Amino acid sequence: MNGEATQPTSAAKWRHGSARHKARKRALDILYEADIRGCDPLQVVQLRQERVEPPVATYTVELVEGVCARRARIDELLSTYAEGWTLARMAAVDRNILRIAVYELMWRNDLPDPVAIDEAVSLARELSTDESPNFVNGLLGRLQLVKEL
Repeated sequence: MNGEATQPTSAAKWRHGSARHKARKRALDILYEADIRGCDPLQVVQLRQERVEPPVATYTVELVEGVCARRARIDELLSTYAEGWTLARMAAVDRNILRIAVYELMWRNDLPDPVAIDEAVSLARELSTDESPNFVNGLLGRLQLVKEL
């Protein structure tokens, strides 16, 4: 290199070591716990906030609240476009990764669609089965096309 500092691309701020990636992972933890325990994710996030340590990022709370507010529509979209899969048949971690990604894809205008999809695929690769990244990518790709109509 010539010694000049390189400017990160606009997408670089969204990469996996970012605060938003950590916030997504924490939101996934909360949604997954609530899903498995059969309780309200908003109660889980509130309990986590009351603990103070580790602090709950603002974006984590926004994701959980956004998914909860639009859960019926998100689940309807997932059920409609997940070819051959019901929500109940999906692994709980995949189902909640997809809920976060669909919320970001459809209702957040502060990040590019490919970032929402890439982050979901990354979480699936990190936390789920070998088949999950392809499943998540394919389903979100179909939903991205629907969004553009």
